[in-house]
Formats: sequence, structure tokens, C-alpha cells
Amino acid sequence: MLAVILTAGCTVAGDESGGATGTGGTGPITFATGRDTTAYLQPLLDRWNQAHPAEKVTLLELPEAADEQRAQMVANLQAQSSRYDVLGLDVVWTAEFAENGWIIPLERGLFPLDRLLPPVVETAVYKGKLWAAPYTSNAGLLYYRTDLVGEPPRTWAELRDQARKITKKHDIDGYAGQFLAYEGLTVNFSEAVQSAGGQIVSRDGKEVTLDPAQGETALDFLLQGLREGWIPEESLNYKEEESRLAFQEGRLAFARNWPHAYGPAKAELGGKVAVTRLPGLDGPGSSTLGGVNLAISAFSKHQHTAQEFIRYFTSLENERRVLTEGSFPPVWTELYDDPALIKRFPYLPVLKESILAARTRPVSANYNQLSLVIASSVAKALANPATESADDVAASMKSELEEIIRTQ
Repeated sequence: MLAVILTAGCTVAGDESGGATGTGGTGPITFATGRDTTAYLQPLLDRWNQAHPAEKVTLLELPEAADEQRAQMVANLQAQSSRYDVLGLDVVWTAEFAENGWIIPLERGLFPLDRLLPPVVETAVYKGKLWAAPYTSNAGLLYYRTDLVGEPPRTWAELRDQARKITKKHDIDGYAGQFLAYEGLTVNFSEAVQSAGGQIVSRDGKEVTLDPAQGETALDFLLQGLREGWIPEESLNYKEEESRLAFQEGRLAFARNWPHAYGPAKAELGGKVAVTRLPGLDGPGSSTLGGVNLAISAFSKHQHTAQEFIRYFTSLENERRVLTEGSFPPVWTELYDDPALIKRFPYLPVLKESILAARTRPVSANYNQLSLVIASSVAKALANPATESADDVAASMKSELEEIIRTQ
């Protein structure tokens, strides 16, 4: 385990190396994060609590959907409440939470950043400072039924062809992702645009880079599936859990989901499940980088304990448990090359490749507004696949996104 050796007292804020601010105060803390769907968190918390009886951590589970998690956190932080101490932040929230003064910067030297996946570390840095500790990573994968699929598809055309044939031959739907109008749909559409060779917004969030033709191609991939029936209409209500259950219960031949769905699917389907990289227009596609980083609330009264807890929780030993007990992708690079872990989780090499090739979402304090425009525009089109024009939707989306960036 990474040793937790912290000096007493407070460190001084705010140089470009990311010095922590006000990390004083010890005592009980609350860890606010999204709902634990695999029941792996509490045993890890119990280990901490047994060793720190005067600084126990309480798990506060927020809703499953990222949008709802963010809404509850923002309401708490805007009220300057001390109820939350450690925050499990979606990697895309770093800029917003830092810019608003809701979280404090951390000292880089306290965390083994050189041993972590480089794209993951990027998500925790804003304006030269480290604002959170990488905890889990994520990249979208294509799940498929090995008893129905021979060679997994590498392109959208191959996915379409296989899904259509399987739906005709078997009593099963073809393909689904997360198509409800929320952050998951923004991610799915972003992946489609990236997999068609484009990008919606520049990495720094200052420019709309969406090529209408690439946006049209990406949207047509989804619209075509709905029109032809190999993407089921009910998937328009799917978030991560709904799509996970549909696949593991045998209702889908293919599903786009995060790696945490692998364990439950394997338990339910046994050797009938495998994963590969997302398909793209002309070859393997590009995932959107996901994951959770751990930050300290600026209004926590026990920031020293919160900092120690984060160091414990992101240690190599616990990161191994994050994978083995929770099926979540760890952030330590060496775990992806561990032969024993690869034997148990054969998707690790594919996952590492997907994470390193993934694209991060825009670094913008207004990311939530950008995401809402993308999700609502795509959802409207998917709800009316027979009448909506993909080129009109892409052009309108670009115009709305440019307006947000222009006025920010």
C-alpha cells in the first residue's frame, strides 16, 4: 500500500505546482459519489474505518446518472455546506468545480502521478494545478455475444451487417448504447463523431470544431439503426444500468458500455461475452475518456483527513481492489500489464489501448451547458428517426454551441 505520510498542519495555497489550500482539520468525513452498483465500496471504506476510528468515513451515495450527481453536488457547494468532504467527480467537472472555488488544489508530490495513465492525470489538472486525485478511469467498449458473433466488428458497416443478421435469425435485439437525453448520450454521440474522424469542441473548450459533414455521418449511424430496427426503440430510455441489464439478460447481441459492466455480464453469460474496441467509420473507433477523480470540498472542516483518505483510497493496493472487486478500470499503469490480472480480466490489454487512444472532453467551466445542447439535439433527432435530417441537426447544434462559447 502506498504509505500515507502527511505532515501536520496546513500547506500553503496556490503555486503553479498545485500546492494544496487549507488542508487542516481532522475528524469524521463524508464521501459523496455516484451510486455503487457493484457493492464494492463499503468493504474498502471499512478497512479505513477500522484503522481510523476517530476519522471514520461515511459513504453518501448520489444518483446513478452523472447529471443528477452533479446537480446535488453543485447545490451543496453553492450553499457552502460542509456536509460533503470528499467528492467523487466525473473527470469532466474539474474545470467547473475549480473555477468556482468549490474544491481545493492538491500538492502534486503527494501522489505518484508518473505511475498513472497519462490521459487520466490530464483530467485532474486545470490551469497548471492538480485539483483532484485520479481514482478510476473509463473508456467505452463494445460488448458482444461470442455465441452469436464470429469475428467482432471493426467498422460501423460490419456492426450493422452483423446486428441485422442476428436480429433476423435470433429473438434478440442488435445494438444499444446510452441514448437517453443526459450526459451518456453526449458521450455516445461524441464517440461517434470522433470515430468518424472529427471532434465536437476543441480540447480547451474555446472553439467549436464540429464539421457538419462528420456530425451528419455520426448521427446517421444511429438514425439508420433505429430506422432499420437493429437499434431497439426502447434503448432511447437507456442509461448505463439499463443497457448493462439488457445485454447481460440476453436481450442484446452488442452493447456499448463502460468496463464495470464486464463482471456482471461474465457472471450471467459466462463464456458467451467478450469485449473489443468501439467500431468506427473506417476501422476501430475512438472512445470518450471517462472516470472518477477524488477532490476535497473547499468547505470541508476536516480537509487533512480527507486528503489522507484520498491517498489511501488511490493507493496501488486499493486500485487493485477497485478492479478485482468493483470491475472498474484502475489508474495505475502497471496493473494493466499484470499477468495474473490479465488472466482474470482478459479485456485489460484492449481497455488500456482504448484509454490511451480515448479523447478527453472539453476543459470548460461551461461544459455542462455544452453537454446539454449536444444531448438535447441528438435526443430530438433519435426520437424522430424517420423525419429528422441529420445535416440540419448537426448544423443547428454547431450554431448553438458557438453561441455558448461566444458568450461565456
